[in-house]
Amino acid sequence: MIRGVRGHPQVRRALIRYARWLREHYRFPIRVAVYLLRRPYVITRDGERVSASFFAPFSRSVEPHIRISTGDFDLLRKERSRDDCLAAYICSLSHEVVHYQQWIATGRTSERGVVRKARAMLRKYERTVDHP
Repeated sequence: MIRGVRGHPQVRRALIRYARWLREHYRFPIRVAVYLLRRPYVITRDGERVSASFFAPFSRSVEPHIRISTGDFDLLRKERSRDDCLAAYICSLSHEVVHYQQWIATGRTSERGVVRKARAMLRKYERTVDHP
């Protein structure tokens, strides 16, 4: 599920661990690859700079994917604790997984309720680990 050796190593390890947990607790009927990028942001098809994005194809025969930027980890680390930094990346992945779930259910995505659901996923995960 997690791809991209270019992503920050600490973020990569934390997200691989989280992805294993996600697969145990949520259904992924269509494979979704997660690409980690070394850049501090992802550029969407609309040219917007974001920390993460979900590509929802029009056809179910095309594989969806998530892209997460990890290039700002060292900057964030100067401002926050390691665990808080990694939790932010986990929350970004959770946000995009919620979009994936929307796409699986309806073929569409929306921002409605996504932040709340992503935070709920993070809180559920936090109860199972000491550190991200």
